[in-house]
Amino acid sequence: DPADARDHDDAVWAMADDDPQNEGGFVVYVAIADVSYYVRPNSALDREALKRGNSVYFPDRVVPMLPELISNDLCSLREGEDRPALVVKLVFDKDGNKKNHKFLRILMKSAAKLSYDQAQAAIDGKADAKSAPLLEPILKPLWAAYAAVKKAREKRAPLDLDMPERKIIMDDKGEIKDIITPDRFDAHKLIEEFMIQANVAAAETLEKKRSPLIYRVHDTPSDEKVQSLKDFLSTLDLSFGTSGPLMARSFNGILHKAKGKEWENMVTEVVLRSQSQAEYNPENYGHFGLNLSKYAHFTSPIRRYADLIVHRALVRSLNLGDGGLHEEEADQLVEIAQQISDYERRAMMAERETVDRLIASYLETREGAEFKGRIAGVTRAGLFVKLDDTGADGFIPISTLGNDYFIHDEDHQSLIGERTGETYHLGQRVDVRLVEIIPSAGAIRFEMISDGLAGSVPSKGRLQGRRSAGGRSSRGDKGDKKGTSFKSRREGGKTGKPAGKQNSQKFSTRKPADKSAKSSKKITGGFVKRKRISSSGKSRDK
Repeated sequence: DPADARDHDDAVWAMADDDPQNEGGFVVYVAIADVSYYVRPNSALDREALKRGNSVYFPDRVVPMLPELISNDLCSLREGEDRPALVVKLVFDKDGNKKNHKFLRILMKSAAKLSYDQAQAAIDGKADAKSAPLLEPILKPLWAAYAAVKKAREKRAPLDLDMPERKIIMDDKGEIKDIITPDRFDAHKLIEEFMIQANVAAAETLEKKRSPLIYRVHDTPSDEKVQSLKDFLSTLDLSFGTSGPLMARSFNGILHKAKGKEWENMVTEVVLRSQSQAEYNPENYGHFGLNLSKYAHFTSPIRRYADLIVHRALVRSLNLGDGGLHEEEADQLVEIAQQISDYERRAMMAERETVDRLIASYLETREGAEFKGRIAGVTRAGLFVKLDDTGADGFIPISTLGNDYFIHDEDHQSLIGERTGETYHLGQRVDVRLVEIIPSAGAIRFEMISDGLAGSVPSKGRLQGRRSAGGRSSRGDKGDKKGTSFKSRREGGKTGKPAGKQNSQKFSTRKPADKSAKSSKKITGGFVKRKRISSSGKSRDK
């Protein structure tokens, strides 16, 4: 787990298989906290957990799905303490293919709580006093089992979107101390892959028992999104040809071609936007991103209600005792799945808006400072820029760009000067100056410092009807910019869409949520907030 984790859903253990029929194979146990033993269907705890749907994680606190006495104590697999758990025994061959599995309801005692950093350091030859005794009997067998399972994963070829995630470090006063990008180790990938294998086993078992369940599903990208991606990639002389059904490996090929190029981040972002959004559903249509035909969430019942449903279904279908799925509950899975899908999106939005506001507050005293970043969104209203050091998102109104009238080229995700051909495109590296900020709304406005790239003057026929409403404006110095105002562009395309055709929809204007907000400066214009789309096959789908 992360070093600061307090609720521990899962524990893992592995050994070489001593079965002579499985030479070179491994046995892996994945134990998951038995929340269903404590939280029974339609109890007060259960009704409140469903109302929340999942735990919500903010930089300075957690809003748990379950009371802390349960999530951090009774159900948490704490070191050296007996805890009830559901465990799945997974048997893999030498190439990482699962031969069989079995679920059991057990009482277990965790031998040790290690952080990802500790475990990885031990494997890398830098064990500390706690991890050193565990290296040979515990950690090395786990890594050996992972090496085998990794081979099967690479053959399966799930969507390989490994995007860095920033973490905000808070001080004792509730203010930002630092913003970091944590290292991602094999220790993280090991746990993720074993959790995925346990989730697959749960879905397979319940299907075999013909039990109702809630799947974690991720649909194939729509034809429209795929075509938009192809249109965009053609501007980089990248082809996206597929022979046969569309699969995750098709996108991996594009990501591989972009590796190390100056437009790598841009391509990764556009591939991400081309994906559908994962959801919960009692009807199974597979998980495109993970390239799995059967998948359900089983491994985090402390923080996700979907996992609790799967636990109850396993308890009932395998006759493992009390706390199983009730018939009345089974009849409501369509409604429950929709509700927890909605609540998951609500939690993600709350987490992101909180981070936006904290980072805006962190930057409030740096008005006038210059930053490096990249263009993370292009709309008819202007540009969104993400800063390198903090990950802050800010907006540059189109009316403040250069000595030209800029036209929005949707296919190429760019703004192009009508007279000069000066171009700003998605993923472009730029220098910007912080002009205005509203911490209470998490809204930031930048001024472009970098000149656009040299480009061709757009033909009228090519971009007919796609002109921005932005007026001409000369880029002045810092003093000139202080008085610049900008309006909400109501004809702008909805942001966060995949590259390509964007529908004309209204932009929302972000205003201070509280007149007593910390910032006392007069704000001269509305802020346009960029919608951000999350990866659907990464941490939330472990």
